[in-house]
Amino acid sequence: MVLNGKLVAAKVQDEVRTGVAQLRAATGVTPTLAVILLGDFPPSQVYIRNKKVACAEVGIATQDHLFPSGLSEADLLKLIQRLNDDPAIHGILLQLPLLPGMDEDRVVEAIAPKKDVDGFHPENLGRLLAGSPTVVPCTPAGVLEILDHYGIELKGQEAVVIGRSRIVGKPLAHLLLARHATVTLCHSRTQDIAFHTRRADLLAVAVGRASVVTGDMVKEGSVVIDVGINRGADGKLTGDVEFAGASARARAITPVPGGVGPMTVAMLMKNTYLAARRQLGAT
Repeated sequence: MVLNGKLVAAKVQDEVRTGVAQLRAATGVTPTLAVILLGDFPPSQVYIRNKKVACAEVGIATQDHLFPSGLSEADLLKLIQRLNDDPAIHGILLQLPLLPGMDEDRVVEAIAPKKDVDGFHPENLGRLLAGSPTVVPCTPAGVLEILDHYGIELKGQEAVVIGRSRIVGKPLAHLLLARHATVTLCHSRTQDIAFHTRRADLLAVAVGRASVVTGDMVKEGSVVIDVGINRGADGKLTGDVEFAGASARARAITPVPGGVGPMTVAMLMKNTYLAARRQLGAT
């Protein structure tokens, strides 16, 4: 079975669109997302464009702060503080990566936790670790949304996550633990990754390297979540998992493209809407 992320994302977008309309009717306020982009890195420009299109589709307003020629870290921090203090801004989207030489941790921490719609602020990550999340990083949240949509049971299952970034791997591991899965977190220093993947009832791969997991590394009857997006020499997008080999053994798998990718944008919309609700006292 192919787990269709586009289908699930459309469902989330519909729910957010309804919620935004109801919130606007009740408060007269339109949820607003401030978008910050430094430099002219083409993939980042594409990501921002896709996110802005999604905002328009659900009724979320955007406020652009685009600096193709760059911006100093000091000026970026001043901008973030101004957005933090602006009650008309409910979410701040800081497109990563930042410019070379910038302290990403310092800049991310400068965003007010209540406006951190990416869920990367240490306070929000700490709440997730404590088991009482407020804002969940978009990609891991999207993975859970897909699993729930297709009724995939996690309780008591052996889950293996490859990749330990704060954007995907670590938060996903904690979300799976909260669903009572037994979680193994693998990374670049793990010895014999195949030993772990072959016993995984649920395998989630997020390392950014094409076909790092081959079909023979997948347990028969497992569920495979491929978070990776890589562009091959032919220009086509591929995931971190060898789809043909893995799909022959797994009972369910996300494709690339069309799997987790659309969910990341959809969950950003949901996080922005929920942030606006909290700030407007509508929850």
